Amino acid sequence: MLPEDEPSLNIPSLLTLAVVSFFVIRWFFKRDGDSTVPGSRGRARGNVVDPAHVEQIAQMFPQLSTRDIMWDLQRNGGNVAATTERILTGRGLDTPPPSFQPLVAIPPTGVPAQPVSSASKSDGQDLITRYNLATKIAEERGEEAAARSSSGGWSQNKEERQRILQKRRDDMILAARRRMMMQKAQDTAQ
Repeated sequence: MLPEDEPSLNIPSLLTLAVVSFFVIRWFFKRDGDSTVPGSRGRARGNVVDPAHVEQIAQMFPQLSTRDIMWDLQRNGGNVAATTERILTGRGLDTPPPSFQPLVAIPPTGVPAQPVSSASKSDGQDLITRYNLATKIAEERGEEAAARSSSGGWSQNKEERQRILQKRRDDMILAARRRMMMQKAQDTAQ
């Protein structure tokens, strides 16, 4: 006769143990191999580097090679902020080993890829109409921009800095327009 106090294995407890074991094992194996999902930080050795992140850093720092950028992004799990911080602090990026072969994510075929430059341009507007510089062009036709005012330093006031930076942007656009007009005039004269 069996004592009543001793537990025995029954079918519901075995099924519960099997289901829990299945999910634990699935979670353990999926955790390391799920690096293809966007936004995930897989720990696998073959992490796929997002080309948009590489392009973003390459535009900020054109002196760096894309291979170095890919190596650093792969090492830190695709963290753009960490790579940018490393460059800005002067530590530089490590040179990847010769065996490093970067894996680049291929965009889905259903979505057409658009160049970054066309997305930033808004409906074919030129810079004069986009930044409302037509009045400044009219003012500059009668006078030369010889008396340019420059501030003595960087202002602590946010609005003042914003105004100065907008004025510099406008001046650069207008100067480029003047150079283009002079070049067109020289080309037509020849």
